[in-house]
Amino acid sequence: MKQIQMVDLQTQYKRLQKEIDEGIQNVIEDAKFINGPAVKTFAANLADYLSVKHVIPCANGTDALQIALMSAGIQPGDEVITPDFTFIATVEVVALLGAKPVLADVNPEDFTIDVNQLESLITDKTKAIVPVHLFGQCANMASIMNIARKHNLRVIEDTAQAIGSDYYIKDKPGKAGTLGDFGCTSFFPSKNLGCYGDGGALYTNDDELAATAKSITNHGSTVKYHHDRIGVNSRLDAMQAAILNVKLKNLDDFNRRRQAAAIFYDHHLEEIPEIAIPVKRDASSHSYHQYTIKVPKGENKKLQEYLKKHDIPSMIYYPIPLHKQAAFKEWTDDRTFPVSDELAERVLSLPMHTELTKEQLTHICNTIKTYFHE
Repeated sequence: MKQIQMVDLQTQYKRLQKEIDEGIQNVIEDAKFINGPAVKTFAANLADYLSVKHVIPCANGTDALQIALMSAGIQPGDEVITPDFTFIATVEVVALLGAKPVLADVNPEDFTIDVNQLESLITDKTKAIVPVHLFGQCANMASIMNIARKHNLRVIEDTAQAIGSDYYIKDKPGKAGTLGDFGCTSFFPSKNLGCYGDGGALYTNDDELAATAKSITNHGSTVKYHHDRIGVNSRLDAMQAAILNVKLKNLDDFNRRRQAAAIFYDHHLEEIPEIAIPVKRDASSHSYHQYTIKVPKGENKKLQEYLKKHDIPSMIYYPIPLHKQAAFKEWTDDRTFPVSDELAERVLSLPMHTELTKEQLTHICNTIKTYFHE
């Protein structure tokens, strides 16, 4: 059996090698490395895939979030509500702009922001909500959008883990990231749509927000040497865009492969009483950036070590919730986050990628069964 990896980018590359190599070679021969044709083509292709008016490529997913907040007019002293159980980038960018991150606990079932807490966290300083579509499934966007409209708040979706997922409002599907004012994504190599370095993008249907975001990525400029606002230097590399153009054509297939692996996991792990398999919400499809199970409290690290001894990688996302991070100590206000605290001791993400074989999946599931039954 081939060695199991959390993400098998080598085998995926071999399947797509001819097209990817041709795309990179075309960029080299064209010698237009900054904002060249490959970048423009990718932006247009992604906009078409998402059925969104504007895609603004940038250097990485963290920049995408920061640029979205800047474009939405977030100022020092403003408050922005984010989930506590997520990667630091979502909250980090709020603090970088001098605004106050207001953390919300998450749902124990799907790990996304608890919408029942939102209104109690809103003050006259609140300007935006940043829901995270964690592990590949959308947050409760219907409720989030209703609350945001009621309180005149911006909504910036962190879609780094859920690109390609669908969300259903009144039976009308829309892609994750296209329901709020902005969607933001990362093309980090391990993502469902990943390049071979860093990359990111933000997208919107709002013409004014799009124009602002585009200028911010380019030092606040729309005309060379004319700077209308303070901006940043954040560009998607042309070679990465060429790679992403190939991978975007395969994104739906990538997600179907992940979903097939998830179905296998579900079938074999749901019979183990100590394990809670991922919950799938009716309002959202699941693209399974991660396949994350819950085990009894305190067992995740023990199971992780057991799997490691059997050459099976796994990851705990996230072992330290943000409210316990030293960097955010001044913003937690001694509030409690019981769900995030519990999840940190229960969640474990199993290998999940497009190249998993039945033999590998069988070995993973049988090893987990042995752990709980030996």
